[in-house]
Amino acid sequence: MKHAIIPLFIPHWGCPHQCVFCNQVRITGRSTSVTAQDIEKIIREYVPVRDDSRYWEAAFYGGSFTALPVKVMEELLKPAKQALDEGRIRAIRLSTRPDCITPEILRLLKRYGVKTVELGVQSLDPQVLKKAERGHTAEDARQAAALLRQNDFSVGLQFMIGLPGEDWKSMRYTARQGVRLKPDFIRIYPVLVLEGTVLGQMYRAGTYRPIRLEEAVCKAAFMKRWYNHHGMGVIRVGLQATDELDTGHSLLAGPYHPAMGEMCDQYIARHVITPWIRRAAGPVEIVCSRRDRSKVMGRRRESWIFYEELMQGKGTITCRESTDIAVGTVRIYHGDKHVTVMIDENVPLEN
Repeated sequence: MKHAIIPLFIPHWGCPHQCVFCNQVRITGRSTSVTAQDIEKIIREYVPVRDDSRYWEAAFYGGSFTALPVKVMEELLKPAKQALDEGRIRAIRLSTRPDCITPEILRLLKRYGVKTVELGVQSLDPQVLKKAERGHTAEDARQAAALLRQNDFSVGLQFMIGLPGEDWKSMRYTARQGVRLKPDFIRIYPVLVLEGTVLGQMYRAGTYRPIRLEEAVCKAAFMKRWYNHHGMGVIRVGLQATDELDTGHSLLAGPYHPAMGEMCDQYIARHVITPWIRRAAGPVEIVCSRRDRSKVMGRRRESWIFYEELMQGKGTITCRESTDIAVGTVRIYHGDKHVTVMIDENVPLEN
């Protein structure tokens, strides 16, 4: 059954802090708060009647849902719960801050059928959290994740790469600590410099320099493979494309690309395939599934051009699709030998 999300945005609503990077209006493209009537209307537009062909899930994004007053939380959850009871949706999820999780709040969420809670952890390095003015600690994140697991919620963690004060050492520390929180899934977002943020002021003053797109892809690939290695799937890399971001009206700087997730997968595939091409003494043939061909080729054939350069003086390199190859793997033939490798192989990348 295909999974389908009904996005319900509540920008800034409930959030007790203004992080240096945050301008939810710019990120989500939404500038007004939603009402219970809005929630009901949006859900009905997506699923007017029961649809058993898809696993519909209502998702409250943006802001800090559990920081809202209890009355407001209940008002917003009621139409989603009604749709759940009617069978038009199968689940409800929301995102919030790590310091806004309590046993009382979790009991309320359970009453309204919430199954999944995503925590905007961003980093687990105390110094990075402080510089980002997150207003919560790494310990808050550990306690929130533990409390959610104890109450049988599915737990998601959201991390950001490129925060002020972050380097490879602190990012690796966050990755190691993140595993200990035992999340069910991960999202990875790059830090963008947006108009109307403290980070925008820092950028203009020269006190913050955003990471380049290439570095962001490299770091995201490291984190994705790290968490995959520990059985914790990364369900998204990069921000959802919006008119605000695509037009660049509010984007001052930073590693934004609407296909960042795809670029990350292509980077991982190239990292896995390259050593085998280097070892080849003669012509090489790569066999993959149709679904994985773009990962093998790379964006604008960048990976393939790189492979062709490696093969200069050794022979040709070709790519062939086959239905006999499992998605996520490629078979590399060189001479009378061949090897099958996973291009999403669960081995952490080295920097």
